[in-house]
Amino acid sequence: MDINCTIKDVYIVELGAGDEAELQRFFERAPDYFMAVNGEPARPTEAHEALQNQLPPGWRCSRIYWLGYRGADGQLVAVVNIAADLLADGVWHIGLLLVDARFHGTGLAQQVHADLQAWAIENGARWLRLTVVVGNSKAERFWPKLGYVEVRTREAIRMGRQVNHVSIQVKVLAEGQLDGYLALVAQDRALPHFDPR
Repeated sequence: MDINCTIKDVYIVELGAGDEAELQRFFERAPDYFMAVNGEPARPTEAHEALQNQLPPGWRCSRIYWLGYRGADGQLVAVVNIAADLLADGVWHIGLLLVDARFHGTGLAQQVHADLQAWAIENGARWLRLTVVVGNSKAERFWPKLGYVEVRTREAIRMGRQVNHVSIQVKVLAEGQLDGYLALVAQDRALPHFDPR
């Protein structure tokens, strides 16, 4: 891994099948996140399914990364799932950025994001993309503070036991423009408002 980690006493590893049990325990320590997004705690197979790196039919990417941020004691303090060149070259999609509850409010999530963004730019990212579940108030407050803007909403997205309304958000990086992103990723263009009058 060539990600420069600027967080004191934290190092980054790429997670794989051998880390499934540890990732599962990490997920189980985040019930608030899973309740907000899936309407249920992490299922017993949550980590296994996550590490399978399944994309929706018709989607493509050049690579999917599962990154584990370990503290000095070797324990996970944060995990990130990011897909490079998802849907179009230069679009990097953050599928998950989850910090252990012990570190909420410490600035760790912002530091993880800053290092992740720098690494993505070094590797060709022009935009960062993510999906926020409407009603997940922590995420709704967090991402806009980092420069993400909503480009589209989608309804009736099944996640776990619930059906969600989601906000597709994008952050424009160096050399990128929002219009350029929307030209490349047609599915994220907002539909014109229909006025039946």
